[in-house]
Amino acid sequence: MQRKPHTYFVLAVVLVSAAAGTGCDKLRARDKLNKGVQAYKANQTDLAIEDFKQAKAFDPSLTNAQLYLATAYASQYIPGAPSDDNVRMGNQAMQEWQEVLSKDPSNLNAIDGIGSILYNMASTPFDPKKMEESKSYHEKHIQIKPTDPEPYYWIGVIDWSIAFRGNKDMREEYNRTAKKTIKDTDPMPPALAAQFQEKYGAIVSEGVTDLQKAMELRPDYDDAMAYLNLLLRQKADMESTPEAREADIKQADDLVDKVKAIKQKKMENPEPSS
Repeated sequence: MQRKPHTYFVLAVVLVSAAAGTGCDKLRARDKLNKGVQAYKANQTDLAIEDFKQAKAFDPSLTNAQLYLATAYASQYIPGAPSDDNVRMGNQAMQEWQEVLSKDPSNLNAIDGIGSILYNMASTPFDPKKMEESKSYHEKHIQIKPTDPEPYYWIGVIDWSIAFRGNKDMREEYNRTAKKTIKDTDPMPPALAAQFQEKYGAIVSEGVTDLQKAMELRPDYDDAMAYLNLLLRQKADMESTPEAREADIKQADDLVDKVKAIKQKKMENPEPSS
């Protein structure tokens, strides 16, 4: 069967109209994205969320709209708040970042966003499984871009959080039955120190290594130094001799002094604002 000339003309008109409609939707999406960014910067987060949602609806391929939408949701999430609305905000942020990763598995903004929101969700109430899940996203970042210091820092923070909570729980359990209780600052009794080392030694060792890598990549990374100081104090509680414990604490104290010196230098020579 042959199509008549006017049939081709009608088809051409339809195709042109569809292309024009698609082009208009993309322009609307860009406009909504820009309005959303301005609203977000003005702390009008609810308005920004609606603009980002509309930008995504107009152009589902506009990745920045989803990234901003996820960030806006995440900014509304309050760690530890039990309300359904708060939990939903955190989950919606995760969903948007996951959608980005389904199309672009190497998107570092989405990877870091999920790592961050999982860490916040795991902090209060403390959830070691979510902490490990958060860590896995920082490890993905390292696989994609191993020269960035931040993911190494966050692995160190997570490892300290897990070890610190374990230390606290083990001390509390020991004090329930011990004839002589120990304070948080006291050395662990040898048997308890051995148990602590067996359960958390690998985590502390990993955290120390990653924080040292962060400092190697950014020599003035004072936050990494601060957490390395804290992790070394966890390591000190695992030592089998007073000399080894004192060496860890000495190294931790030296880092505290170094952090103070760096912060003082930054105060005296602030970076120019952009």
